[in-house]
Amino acid sequence: MTLDGEALEQLRKRARAGGADKYHAANAAKGKLFARERVALLVDEGSFVEDGLYANALAEGLPADGVVTGTATIDGRPVCLMANDSTVKAGSWGARTVEKIIRIIERAYTTGVPMVYLVDSAGARITDQVELFPGRRGAGRIFWNQVRASGSIPQVCALFGPSAAGGAYIPAFCDVVAMVDGNASMYLGSDRMVEMVTGEKTTLEAMGGAKVHCAESGVGHFLCKTEAEALDVVKRYLSYLPGNWTQTPPKAEPSEAPGKTDLAALVPASERQAFDMRRYAKGLLDEGSFFEIQALWAKELTIGFGRLNGEVVGVVGNNSMFKGGVLFVDSADKATRFVQLCDAFNVPLLFLSDVPGFMVGSAVEKQGIIRHGAKMITAISEATVPKICVVVRKAYGAGLYAMAGPGFEPDATIALPTAKIAVMGAEAAVNAVYANKIAAIEDEAERAAFVTAKREEYERDIDIVRLASELVVDAIVEPHELRSELIRRLAAARGKDRHFSKRRHGVTPV
Repeated sequence: MTLDGEALEQLRKRARAGGADKYHAANAAKGKLFARERVALLVDEGSFVEDGLYANALAEGLPADGVVTGTATIDGRPVCLMANDSTVKAGSWGARTVEKIIRIIERAYTTGVPMVYLVDSAGARITDQVELFPGRRGAGRIFWNQVRASGSIPQVCALFGPSAAGGAYIPAFCDVVAMVDGNASMYLGSDRMVEMVTGEKTTLEAMGGAKVHCAESGVGHFLCKTEAEALDVVKRYLSYLPGNWTQTPPKAEPSEAPGKTDLAALVPASERQAFDMRRYAKGLLDEGSFFEIQALWAKELTIGFGRLNGEVVGVVGNNSMFKGGVLFVDSADKATRFVQLCDAFNVPLLFLSDVPGFMVGSAVEKQGIIRHGAKMITAISEATVPKICVVVRKAYGAGLYAMAGPGFEPDATIALPTAKIAVMGAEAAVNAVYANKIAAIEDEAERAAFVTAKREEYERDIDIVRLASELVVDAIVEPHELRSELIRRLAAARGKDRHFSKRRHGVTPV
């Protein structure tokens, strides 16, 4: 076929227009943008260079084969991206769709730049299954490439509609997923398939909607009200990470911590009184820099990026506002993945400890709390980035280990003057050792006096000055001195040796 300039321009227009007008109108009614509008909102103006525009150009009704792929810059930094076009057969995958996605991930990996996935797809086209599903360049190759790229380049997903069946694994293999409430969903089988296979009657929203995955399953990381908000999440997430694993995170202009925050006043003297570790982190970090991840899931643990004097850090903090800050199965998984993310991309780790330990009881034992706890402790052990443990209020039992305590080669263990480090709290310890004796004391006043005396004895045994004298902690720091102490210590640790072990890889207690 020979094309003149006018014919080529018409071909381009048809490819860039997407599907029929009625599909554009249906999406607009749901508050959904056209795939190319999403790309334009995300990337720097004029920076997008598209590949595969003419994929399936000879077929009827398959412009670009339903996916937009190419390179661009975001805030001046290069990225690769793909965007499903849901106006073309609901964004479903054909053979050329799959090939385009594979090629752009391969380009991101080989050039060492972040990969962005803008997902809105009904899954594979069953009519094309032989061409797209089983082969060496079939859909499985997408996931193989994602796994190969994991930890090598940042991978971030914004989910605007469905991500169905095997396609649901694209978000699952990303570092983080932003989901638009009301439109985004992930599921392996549709509601009709679920009823047919299991007899359960459900809906896509109840089974795999954005709220479900951001608050219950943990597959989603950010619940967004609008598509613009989801795209802003992508931009902000990438602003904390390097282009690839060989680089350092981008530095920002140093700024001060919020002057209004009194860190000492935030922490109650009584262990039984909760406080919000998110407020503590915000008061410690550069103003406005805290970027919380998975805020709705496993809330007893707070994770996120922030900056100290312009330098990126990853924060892991116990939040006593939720479940007393006790570590559960989900919070152990949440910490594991975030620690691995930071370690992969050279982000120093700051642990803010106020942990009573791991949860106990038959329910969590059946869920595998030991296995999940071991997974978290494995991630802490394997992380070779600079890491600092700050005991804000307490670190009890294996919680001390999970929060990068002294045995896990932190670059420093810092305690506030009110910090406590022990196998367990005084009340639990006295009851564990003297339960029978306490029960045998009939006089109430005598019993209370005995318990008080034993508690005081226990508190003296774990006195923070004693622990500092035994070199368990490296420094006791006043709250108002903590920020500057951290800045100096992280600067000193920046050039540390990152070697961990003589091996190929460990066997993770998954």
